Amino acid sequence: MLRRRRTALGATLLLAMTAAPLTGCERDVSTGPAPSPVRPTAAGCPTALARATEAVRRAERTDARWTGPVAGPRAARGKEVVYVAQSMTNPGVAGTARGVRDAARAAGWSVRVLDGQGTPAGIQAAFGEAVTLRPAGIVVGGFDPRLTSRQVAAATARHIVLVGWHAVDAPGPSADPPLFSNVTTRVEDVARTSADWVITHSRGRGGAVLFTDASIPFARHKSQLIRAELATCPGVRLLAEENIPLPDTGSRTPQAVSSLLSRYGARWTHSVAINDVYFADAAPALRAARRKGTGAPFNIGAGDGDPSAFERINEGAFQTATVPEPLAAQGWQIVDEFNRAFAGAPASGYVTPAHVATAANTGGATTWDPPGYRTAYRRIWTGGGAR
Repeated sequence: MLRRRRTALGATLLLAMTAAPLTGCERDVSTGPAPSPVRPTAAGCPTALARATEAVRRAERTDARWTGPVAGPRAARGKEVVYVAQSMTNPGVAGTARGVRDAARAAGWSVRVLDGQGTPAGIQAAFGEAVTLRPAGIVVGGFDPRLTSRQVAAATARHIVLVGWHAVDAPGPSADPPLFSNVTTRVEDVARTSADWVITHSRGRGGAVLFTDASIPFARHKSQLIRAELATCPGVRLLAEENIPLPDTGSRTPQAVSSLLSRYGARWTHSVAINDVYFADAAPALRAARRKGTGAPFNIGAGDGDPSAFERINEGAFQTATVPEPLAAQGWQIVDEFNRAFAGAPASGYVTPAHVATAANTGGATTWDPPGYRTAYRRIWTGGGAR
């Protein structure tokens, strides 16, 4: 379990490798507000609470109708795509690759997966091999394509279509690096939904701690968005923002949690983290403090939702919720985006909506698999979609 949890961080860590370096002190201190007592307000935040409650109610639904594409080109014949994986030990990458394989079978295509094994050299080698195979398309699976700029240029010169999964920050087409489309949720949606869950679960009154990694621009941006949404409810006070680099979560999170418990005690009611791994590493300190796994602080991960996070949620082990990626559905979307590119059609423009997974709505599952997408894509590819 530990090995699987650690390797799930690979794509994020590779983004950190390619990001501009920050000052050394930024990696060693807490950011955000200084410690201050929480002063509950009688008014709370009725307007913000009502809005957040409705947003969370929608996000927690597991039976929402399909809002993705219902029209598009028939499936092209006999295409081959190569999935270049950041690491197949990364649950997000592996889950999406399985989705691509399933969708490719439905479309009548073949798929080859090349494992970059979580290192820059390995990813570059895998991408180079993919280019030499001259497939119709290559998936940039969970890594920044700027890490493989030479291989991207070679693929582009050979007119190989590139589709990313978590390859750049924003969903949709990208001119630089050149991606026909990038499949991911919107960071704004994920951040807002996780903060709204804290507002809702605390009933507009509580004390929150935010865990982030300020060395990664994407993570830093996500935490800024979370702070802004929490600030819409004055009754929820941000007690502290703990800046712990993802490679150091195992060594630093337990100590940070012990310190937070000492400083804030019962005033610390909720936590939100830019990655679920913080809560795996927080568990020993919370357990040592005789906190209940289903009690405060109630913790939500703002993104990813790997199987170990679902297991903690389902077992009541110091994590209450996560905002997961629908990995299989995104794999099917990747195949659909390729098919649109092969037909000369524009990208679909579809972005999967943010979802909140809790023990009440997972049904014991360890992934988020929304309904409707398989039927919709099969109908499009067989010519039965609306025009």
